[in-house]
Amino acid sequence: MSRGHRGAQVLGLDTLVRLRRGLHTPAAGTAGSTPRQLPVPDGMTAPLGCDAVAIPARLGPLLIPRLPRVGCVYADETHWWWIVPADSDYALEWPAPARYVTGAVVPDAPAVPPLLHKPDGTLPYTPPIPLYLTLCRLTGTTPAWSRPVSA
Repeated sequence: MSRGHRGAQVLGLDTLVRLRRGLHTPAAGTAGSTPRQLPVPDGMTAPLGCDAVAIPARLGPLLIPRLPRVGCVYADETHWWWIVPADSDYALEWPAPARYVTGAVVPDAPAVPPLLHKPDGTLPYTPPIPLYLTLCRLTGTTPAWSRPVSA
């Protein structure tokens, strides 16, 4: 951070993103349930932090063959949870019915869903841009950067 004109504090982009994250952190324990965090499997590291993208289970099998790399995927009967680097929602609106969750927290699950897929190597991530574009294609959504901008 630095001081701007007349002593006003100027916030950097990193600070603004962290502040925004603080506003959207899931509440601990809604309706009697405890949010559960998807774990990084043993032998893997998450140097970029972890968030997750939840999609309806019916779309999961359609995504896997279309992606260049599949990271850790957790699945229950209703959702597949894809591990992505933290802040993968920056400047992106993930298409419905996908749901983006910071901290890879599964808010309404009675337990952590089982690990469906673990990639080779030490990184748990599915690359977010191919995942985003594939979800857009499957849901018939125009990617955010391709939409018309109104003045």
